[in-house]
Amino acid sequence: MSADFNIKPVGASVAATYIEPASDAAKTAVPTQLPPDKAVTAPDASLQSRFNPQAETDRVSRQVVIDRAAAEIVYRTVDKRTSIVVTQYPDEARLRARAYLRALDMARQDNALQKTDLSI
Repeated sequence: MSADFNIKPVGASVAATYIEPASDAAKTAVPTQLPPDKAVTAPDASLQSRFNPQAETDRVSRQVVIDRAAAEIVYRTVDKRTSIVVTQYPDEARLRARAYLRALDMARQDNALQKTDLSI
């Protein structure tokens, strides 16, 4: 039996924090002076917009649509500039299959109702 009474989710990894002490060689090292062509500089502020995750959400819109033929809720991510669907769940093939199976079920129900009406 374990003496650990912490509740941990099953399958989740636990991150252990371990700080490695600096070696003696690192403590006594002399700072290095690099030539300007080898030195690392801060990136230009104009490049930040290229890597901005907020800009990605500004370009797309999220939509929730109800597909009546498939009787399914569809979640879409659409590009605002081109109106092209970027991602969709469930995908188009699954919606078509679901609509087809639903139409078959409705046809069977109609046939069953007609047979019961004729037998009366």
